[in-house]
Amino acid sequence: MSFFNKILNSLPEVRGPEEKHVAFNTKLKWTLLILTSFYILQTVPLYGLGQNALSQFESISILLGASFGSILSLGIGPIVTASIVIQLLTGSGILKFDTTTHEGRTYFQGVQKLTSVGFIIFEALIYVYLGGLSPPTTVSASTYSILKLVLTFQLFIGGLLVLFMDEVLNKWGFGSGTSLFIAAGISSQLFIRILSPLTRAGTLAFGSGESPVGQLWVLGLSLLGRNPREAFLAGFLILATVLIFIVGVYVQSMKVEIPLSFGRVRGQGIRWPLKFMYTSNIPVILIAALFANIQLWARLLQGWGHPILGTFVGNSPSSGVVAWLFAPNLPAEILGGSFRSILILQSAVYILAFVIGSIIFSIFWVQTSGMDASSQAKQILNSGLQIPGFRRDPRVIEKLLERYISPLTIMGAMTVGFLAATADLLGALTSGTGLLLTIMIIYKLYEDITRQHMVDMHPSLKKMVE
Repeated sequence: MSFFNKILNSLPEVRGPEEKHVAFNTKLKWTLLILTSFYILQTVPLYGLGQNALSQFESISILLGASFGSILSLGIGPIVTASIVIQLLTGSGILKFDTTTHEGRTYFQGVQKLTSVGFIIFEALIYVYLGGLSPPTTVSASTYSILKLVLTFQLFIGGLLVLFMDEVLNKWGFGSGTSLFIAAGISSQLFIRILSPLTRAGTLAFGSGESPVGQLWVLGLSLLGRNPREAFLAGFLILATVLIFIVGVYVQSMKVEIPLSFGRVRGQGIRWPLKFMYTSNIPVILIAALFANIQLWARLLQGWGHPILGTFVGNSPSSGVVAWLFAPNLPAEILGGSFRSILILQSAVYILAFVIGSIIFSIFWVQTSGMDASSQAKQILNSGLQIPGFRRDPRVIEKLLERYISPLTIMGAMTVGFLAATADLLGALTSGTGLLLTIMIIYKLYEDITRQHMVDMHPSLKKMVE
């Protein structure tokens, strides 16, 4: 056994269930426990933190499942970054994994975990030593250096907690921890942006002369106060959010069904579904996290005096690469009278980058996750199924599946990338990309529950999901 394999085998891991099927109540318990822990840990502040230069990037923090200034400041960033790197290396042929075997999948997961730990250490050092999260400047030089190490260690611990919470959910809970952490952050922000009667300063809005955060309150107060501009903007934000929700659910439900028959039982068969969104929300998670990381890097490098990725004015990018990978809020720009023709080109570049990135990551994901035509053909044959009118030959089934899987991989990625980018430009109540991701995550969670747990689910819950 090589030294690298010994390292992979020595990595701590969450033990999976002995039985393949985990009961609904067990999954529900672990999912609620992990999500509750996630919310609590986001409120735990970093000891020794002074300046928090990242606090202004609220939308980025939600996409990364992070809370800048807390012990979970790294969020899912290292996990997603590691996945991006491995996808690119695998897609380019530099790394090769045989995910069709148990040993190959175990090796792939070990490499991904080791890479995630590496990025946890790397990003913790970057956040602290590039000035994103800094100790107070009032302490002595020696204390300042010690506090930097303390902050880095806390970020490392927080990153490991997220890594293992994700693993617990993957093995014992519903869905993926990476996805659920994003959905949890977006859902809480959406609830606040709709219903909160507080101002941004945290005080009650009524009688203070400031607008509340909740857009339903803004809409009502603007109509009563005869302020058509604010009323229209609040109404548009709510309408855009509802529209994104409807379109996301509709597109997620589209699928192609291939008729299959049981080889040994005549007249009996099923339909093998291939979703139009074949790789689901994975491409959007990866490309959104990549753009978020670029913005964070740009901000940190600017603070360090090396703005090679661009510069920021306030919370908005103003120049460089980062300015072209940023979605302007078009309705707010138009109503505010600050609309410029360059915003059209910037929006077009943003949509194009999102679509191309989604296609690339979608293709790589199919190759590494066992969703390619070859793996699907083997799965069909192992299930005792075959395509009516064709002999039981994996090459024949693979060739037929390839007609569907390749177009669906590309068209689904193009659609989800376009929808996510457009949602960002429309300026919904929360991040458009995050909102679309949350819709897709919840819908997929609903499908998984109804497919796997209708038998062992409580009768009252069964009525709710049917």
